[in-house]
Amino acid sequence: MGKISPVSAKYIVHASINIGGVVDRPDVIGAIFGQTEGLLGADLELRELQRSGRIGRIEVNVETKTGKTVGTIIIPSSLDKAETAIVGAALEVIQRIGPCNAKIIVGKIEDVRVSKRQFVIERAKELLRDLMETSMPDSQELADEVAYSVRVMEITEFGNDRLPAGPGVEDSDEIMIVEGRADVLNLLKHGFKNAIAINGTSVPESIIELTKKKIVTVFVDGDRGGDLIIKELTGRAEIDFVTKAPDGKEVEELTKKELHKAIRSKVSPEQAKVDVNRSSRNSSDSRNDRVDRRPTQRPPQRSQPTYQKSSAPTQARKPVSVAKATPDEKKKFSKLLEDLIGTRGAYILDDKLNILGKVPLSELTTTIKSLSSGIYAVVFDGEMDNDILSIADKSGVKFAVAMGSKVKQSGSVCVLTVDDF
Repeated sequence: MGKISPVSAKYIVHASINIGGVVDRPDVIGAIFGQTEGLLGADLELRELQRSGRIGRIEVNVETKTGKTVGTIIIPSSLDKAETAIVGAALEVIQRIGPCNAKIIVGKIEDVRVSKRQFVIERAKELLRDLMETSMPDSQELADEVAYSVRVMEITEFGNDRLPAGPGVEDSDEIMIVEGRADVLNLLKHGFKNAIAINGTSVPESIIELTKKKIVTVFVDGDRGGDLIIKELTGRAEIDFVTKAPDGKEVEELTKKELHKAIRSKVSPEQAKVDVNRSSRNSSDSRNDRVDRRPTQRPPQRSQPTYQKSSAPTQARKPVSVAKATPDEKKKFSKLLEDLIGTRGAYILDDKLNILGKVPLSELTTTIKSLSSGIYAVVFDGEMDNDILSIADKSGVKFAVAMGSKVKQSGSVCVLTVDDF
């Protein structure tokens, strides 16, 4: 008897069988051949079709449950779709198998070529992806790769501490002190060959000696770690200028334009120390400043005089004054603020303290403006300034939770810092 593999078949007939008694697999196969014999004519006789290889081996799987037999029938076919459909329909005329009533239902006729076509498409995608990854790059990519490789190869080690440095550190009259190796590589990539890294917050002796001979610019990240390095270096080494990356960014991720802009914005170490000290002082004094400014600073910002004629100013402002955080709110704010330490990010919260979104600190004001309403609180890794406060006030924000605060008044926004927790 001929046999056709499902792999070479064009269609596969899937049918289910339900028999009201106990029968075996040979009984089902015998019923299929016996009860369809002569039904479809000589051209579609199942035995002849199977002998010629146009119908494959009929697979029958049955099992007995509670005195009844159920199972599946699978018939691979290389006939055309119309002939295959006729063979499938012929199965449903079988009503008895052995002494039992039976019911066969053809569930579907599967086109094997569809699955093969899907395999071809997926495999073609993989081959194309491999081809694109290994294909020759264009001229600009080649030039960029060669230039970057040369710059990376130029990185050297300086002094007994083996500090990462550009090749121009020893010969140049001016040098830049950065935090780590990645910063030196980024500066090399953009043509600055006079950078050297201190690899941490402690100042190596080789750096101290080097600052006595060179004009030194300290270039640090725009975060708290950068402030610590500024304090350490200005206290122990001879520094001429200080500059920082934009808030929330690191030197290693700056573009060429951002590097040039930051270097042009350098200030004296005295001014840098004043800025760092002012930032720390505002963070520690924010609670007292907030208590002192409420009765004296709020009237110019809020048009409330018509509601204060019959009572003292402090009492009249209470119904529309700064909201007070409940213990549960403070607990939630404290946890969120702790999660943000070092990320330079910000959470936007609704009135149920659900997080509506997380954005970089540099995009906080833009996000508040775009939402304009529906914001109950903002929690961010940074210091509250007048710009953020003004926009939050206009947008109806009730609470602003920050690491520190530079503002002298809070409008209708309750400003909380780490000292309040």
